[in-house]
Amino acid sequence: MVVMLIVGAYFLGVYKTKTDFLEKGVGSAQVAGDTAAAPTPEPIDMAKVDALFADQTNMVFGDRNAKLKFVEFSDTSCPYCHVASGDNPELAKQIDARFVPVSAGGTYVPPVKEIKKLVDEGKAAFAWFYTPGHGNGELGTLALYCANEQGKFWEAHDLLMSNAGYDLVNEQVLNDRKKIGEVATFLAKVTDAGKLKSCMEGGKYEERVSGDPTIARGFGYGATPTFFINDQVIEGAASWDQGFEAIVKPLL
Repeated sequence: MVVMLIVGAYFLGVYKTKTDFLEKGVGSAQVAGDTAAAPTPEPIDMAKVDALFADQTNMVFGDRNAKLKFVEFSDTSCPYCHVASGDNPELAKQIDARFVPVSAGGTYVPPVKEIKKLVDEGKAAFAWFYTPGHGNGELGTLALYCANEQGKFWEAHDLLMSNAGYDLVNEQVLNDRKKIGEVATFLAKVTDAGKLKSCMEGGKYEERVSGDPTIARGFGYGATPTFFINDQVIEGAASWDQGFEAIVKPLL
């Protein structure tokens, strides 16, 4: 049974920042997030969630058989995915002070950081999938899959989810395959840039760009970010203490 957490939508004023063009979450059942074509949500079948973790082609971190499973449908170009990551306090502050993470003096607890802690502690598993809620995340997706081959998913993820990463994917490279080299150079401090560039140009993970979004649509969700916690759902960038924690504690 799906438990839809209604934390409330944040409605932003119109002002001139680099987030002018973002699509804000709408509706009472969605926390602020980007929205692609909105499918009709279906009740979450835990067997389908388990199947995502059993599929060896999917990026999974932690014990695939863990009792507690997290899935994130995300987009490296999505501002609210950056908020949820906790790696872009500059953008979070531009959107709304309520999104400024605790690490930067705010009150927001980024859920992705908390999920990773549980994975690192051996208490949970995590799977990441691309969904184009904002539209410029294709090269970022390719980079993450290729970085994962080097065991550097989180390092590349955190850098792409920084303020510089946001500018890179939304203002410099967009989805232009001719600019793969710029992404590889940007990630050179955390990956082998030559291998990353070769992997991205080789097209090995191009099918993930088109295939990952079908997984989210198959469950009936299109917002970025969307999180599954086993068979429960949180749409948008809710703070860890405003929904996640209450679901997770009984499962630990």
